[in-house]
Amino acid sequence: MYDVITFGSAAWDVFLKLDKFKTIKSNKFARGQGLCLDLGSKIDVKEIFLFSGGGGTNTAATFASQGFKTAFCGKIGDDIFGNEIIKELKSLKIDTNFVSKTKLKPTNYSVILNTEPEKNKTVLAYRGASDILERKDIPWNKIKTCLPAGRWFYLAPLSGKTAGLTEYIINFAHKNKIKIAFNPGKFQLSFSQNTLNRILKKVDVLFLNREEASLLTKLSYNKEEQIFKKLDQMCPGIAIIGSSKGIKASDNKRIYQFKSSKVKIADKTGAGDAFASGFISGLIRKNDIKYAIKLGMANSASCMKKWGAKQGLLKKQ
Repeated sequence: MYDVITFGSAAWDVFLKLDKFKTIKSNKFARGQGLCLDLGSKIDVKEIFLFSGGGGTNTAATFASQGFKTAFCGKIGDDIFGNEIIKELKSLKIDTNFVSKTKLKPTNYSVILNTEPEKNKTVLAYRGASDILERKDIPWNKIKTCLPAGRWFYLAPLSGKTAGLTEYIINFAHKNKIKIAFNPGKFQLSFSQNTLNRILKKVDVLFLNREEASLLTKLSYNKEEQIFKKLDQMCPGIAIIGSSKGIKASDNKRIYQFKSSKVKIADKTGAGDAFASGFISGLIRKNDIKYAIKLGMANSASCMKKWGAKQGLLKKQ
């Protein structure tokens, strides 16, 4: 029997720590600033780190670290990186029986360029096997027997063909009285408004950042009060908006607000996953929103102190 099953991507991440780079401010870049390297030259890399990543495995790592019986459901390539991910998940006591392999695409792979002075990162992401998970790859009857009513599905961002499974996964959970935590990505937020409305009515906890909340509600992210009112109408459960400044959450009764504490940051990769899975861990343990937010924020802060999305996660005391 499991406490949580996570759905999402599994990836192999290569972190390159750079100190020789230039940043150029220009409105030609989507974020107003670009990372520039000398064309045709060989650039020395200060340090390199190799870790597994992906929202599905990152969140599973927190749940397992917090003492919950956890399984990950996703797709990897039949390759060395996929095998390394399976090996690591097993070492973390995360069940991999719901992981399928494919020869059609390699395992997801990312090269993450970290520019040390600003602690910013630029990610070159290859979306591989995780994007072609299909309904037939998932043993639904087995899940039904090993995840009792009242336990949790955690649905991380899905992209490509796999994003089309979102509504089916949520409907399956709802039908079988499984609780749903949902952190939609840009592919899922691009669903039609009718589809999003159907999905969100069945979600117990919704995680968004400011930009995602703005995109979903079609309101400027400066209008937080109006955004939460609209989210309360769309999602009867708990809606959480996170930013670098802190966390705001609504349970349709009141707004909870917590400011971020100062942390010496090594790497921000996986910080959002660490918060969301830490929050659900706290909610499972005590069913108290304030406690859940505090655990989520502590887990996220601890995650950022080390390189990689899984290395700094808090363990159950």
